[in-house]
Amino acid sequence: MPDTATGRRRSLLHETRCQTCSLSSLCLPLALELQDMDQFDAIIRRRAPLKKGEALFRQDSAFTSIYAVRSGSLKQVTTEGCGEDQLTNFYLPSELVGLDGIDEARYPGTVVALETTTVCEIPFDRLDALSEELPELRTQLYRSMSKEMRDDRRMMRLLSRKTADQRLATFFAGLSDRFRRRGYSPYSFRLSMSRADIGNYLGLAVETVSRILGRFQTQGLVAVSGREVNILDLAALAQVAEEEGAR
Repeated sequence: MPDTATGRRRSLLHETRCQTCSLSSLCLPLALELQDMDQFDAIIRRRAPLKKGEALFRQDSAFTSIYAVRSGSLKQVTTEGCGEDQLTNFYLPSELVGLDGIDEARYPGTVVALETTTVCEIPFDRLDALSEELPELRTQLYRSMSKEMRDDRRMMRLLSRKTADQRLATFFAGLSDRFRRRGYSPYSFRLSMSRADIGNYLGLAVETVSRILGRFQTQGLVAVSGREVNILDLAALAQVAEEEGAR
């Protein structure tokens, strides 16, 4: 029987149910029982994949939903009053996007796909109502919000106290850990972001990023070919990241 558009849509919906999602153990349904997961799954909106460079939402648009990344990756860019763009976050599979829009009911930055990316849209009003019925869901939401605040504080310390080498070492060690928690190799991965993006995020010139990468390769910490990264000595890289900051 030939495949039809209806059949493909049904197949997609089946594949993206929370119960069959390989990332459910890292996402909001983490602590839910099967029957409760069905209630959560019912509020999710399935979206067409984002193409590379396509915006999920734009800065200052009204906050309506948070999003769970299913595949691919995104970056968040905030435009300051002077017109300069500051890259403030990267999002990987299972991570939640948009939590920082709750307070002022507007998204504080523009979120853009770094590659073909799929997300689950979770309308916040429905999530808020459901979390009243499911305390486990509310607790997991609070944990996600707490992690967001903790990551923001860690980033502030990174930019204010660490040297350029320590910033880049911290960035790669952090990526390694994020890939490990998702069941991927912590030693070999492909960067979806450019060196310019990394530099903007870490407050470094792109030339500085390239120079430090060359130094790390000479020291036997990493091997880099284009966007392919192989961490050769994760313990030593972590040691560089944790050394005392600039004096």
